[in-house]
Amino acid sequence: MALDRFFRRRRPQQQPGTDVPDLWTQCPACKEGVYNRDLEAGAYVCPKCGHHIRLDAAQRVQVLLDEGSFTQLSGRVQPTDALNFQDTEAYTDRLRRAQKKTGRPDAILTGTGTILDVPVTLAVMDFAFSGGSMGSVVGEEIARAAEHAAAHGTPLIIVTASGGARMQESALSLMQMAKTTVALEGLTERGLPYVSLLTDPTTGGVTASFATIADVIVAEPGALIGFAGPRVIQQTIRQNLPEGFQRAEFLLEHGMVDAVVDRREQRAYLASLLGLLTRREVNA
Repeated sequence: MALDRFFRRRRPQQQPGTDVPDLWTQCPACKEGVYNRDLEAGAYVCPKCGHHIRLDAAQRVQVLLDEGSFTQLSGRVQPTDALNFQDTEAYTDRLRRAQKKTGRPDAILTGTGTILDVPVTLAVMDFAFSGGSMGSVVGEEIARAAEHAAAHGTPLIIVTASGGARMQESALSLMQMAKTTVALEGLTERGLPYVSLLTDPTTGGVTASFATIADVIVAEPGALIGFAGPRVIQQTIRQNLPEGFQRAEFLLEHGMVDAVVDRREQRAYLASLLGLLTRREVNA
């Protein structure tokens, strides 16, 4: 055995079954390791390249709302397999797996809280649950959140992260596009603001309905936003797409979104925006 191999320092290996906390996260963009405590302190934005790492619903609430202000509204509606749908596996099995993974009934979390002391009703889609797909429960919870906001006189914020309509619910899923759109009319009648925050990704029937009919549409940097995917569009029109097509910055330039706001600045931005729209003084 060569001496250099004998003295070579070996990296410690984690033994199977040991409970060792994961202290680092690799940024999916720059591949650099980031200390989790630093990542959380920076709203889960990579401090080295600025990439906005995808959040689950609970993390989104933590980032947006004042600490301890969140009161959950959703969770009482359960999804059902009305069509007895089965592809490579039964829809009921997919639901059980997603529910076990996320700890919630479906791909939505709604509730009330405050952003810099401004009261809001908040709905957050969870991409970790079947790609944030919109089924009957998602549509119902968003409608209920809109009705709650209208009844209590608070602004509504919906944070989207979705691959679109849920294919396992077929037409029942597509019906949620109309249902959510009609429910949001109640806010308009009361003169209450509705702000949509588009995150990566926001596509399909979600983009084609409630996500893009808000009074103000905000997007996160680099978020993929569109109806069909770039590959489908390119194959359909048989033309090359522009650089950055369907990214938040491109859509801002072409008037589809009103602002692209860094996640670390969203609380101050949204509080100021809602204060302006509701004529409320904000303690920034």
